[in-house]
Amino acid sequence: MPDINVNVMRVAGSDPAIEMPEYETAGAAGMDLRANFKDDLRGSGVVLNTGERALIPTGLAFALPFGYEAQVRPRSGLALKKGVALVNSPGTIDCDYRGEVGVIIINHGADAFEIKHGDRIAQVLFAPVTRGTLTVVDDLDETDRGAGGFGSTGQG
Repeated sequence: MPDINVNVMRVAGSDPAIEMPEYETAGAAGMDLRANFKDDLRGSGVVLNTGERALIPTGLAFALPFGYEAQVRPRSGLALKKGVALVNSPGTIDCDYRGEVGVIIINHGADAFEIKHGDRIAQVLFAPVTRGTLTVVDDLDETDRGAGGFGSTGQG
């Protein structure tokens, strides 16, 4: 796998004792992001009742190389076991953004979900960006599928 250098900074007010993201296995695509609350929520964390959502701070800001993005994605274990998801999944961090990375978490589960200071809440992946050039045309080429969508190719 090719590597890129990503500069990371802890934002003001974040807890330096919270571990930096790292790959947990040699084949892992993403690194876990952790909740990093400011002083006012470090002891209590955040509780999300069913249907509630919140922006959870990570305490980190990235400087990505030009031509790359960071994608914030859900953790599959939280989705399966707790019904927790990310509202805008994947969330995109552009290469020119320098603010704190926040994770918008929603509780789709049946029970309240507690997020504590230092909990692993999402994962971040780094990916190259391909930009498109739009060309306005009068007609598009024909395909077998045509304009069929949302289940038009069959069941399942």
